[in-house]
Amino acid sequence: MSDFRIHLLCTGGLSSELIDEASAKGILIDSYPFIETEPVRQPRLRELLKGQLIAVFTSMNAVKAMGNEGGRDWKIFCIGETAVQRFGEGAIIGKAQSARELAEEIIRTQEGREIYFFCGDRRRDELPSLLRKEGFTIHEVTVYRTIATPHKLTGDYDGVAFFSPSAVDSFFSANGVASGTPLFAIGETTAESIRRRCINPVIVGQRPGKDDLIRSMIDYFSI
Repeated sequence: MSDFRIHLLCTGGLSSELIDEASAKGILIDSYPFIETEPVRQPRLRELLKGQLIAVFTSMNAVKAMGNEGGRDWKIFCIGETAVQRFGEGAIIGKAQSARELAEEIIRTQEGREIYFFCGDRRRDELPSLLRKEGFTIHEVTVYRTIATPHKLTGDYDGVAFFSPSAVDSFFSANGVASGTPLFAIGETTAESIRRRCINPVIVGQRPGKDDLIRSMIDYFSI
């Protein structure tokens, strides 16, 4: 007989440390990545990394696609802590918890009207649309590609965690959720994608970090 009283699903990769942390509290977490990403070669990226510009990141995958060279003279707006480790705290001139909030922060504080938005091929339109309405020139640089990897699952989970709108789309393309099952979203943009798919309760992480979201889910079921 299983010792686990709660069975959760994470729709992205998860560290063994977090799985063990949950297990110690009687919680079993299955981890199935519902998307994969791969870098997109951008011939002009090397030159951009050498120069000065205002950069925007809403995705950790976009930050990872930058590699480790250059970008020392960039000034950066980002969601949460996505770009801090790569570029350093001193390079960050604005943060927010969602794409809309980040656009509003840029509009409120940025005098220069030329922005470089580093993103994936399935990026959401909210941020660039809001900035263009305010007269900003947006240079979109696609630095990674998202590939859906849906899994058909059997049985019900007590809770499901999502790290991106693309993972939400991939999950619901092959699965549903039982009525009332709480769903956990890494941010408001992901939460909005969940709400378009179902009427289940959605709990949004207080900080846009994957580990933080999973710990919030563990705490939720540990009470």
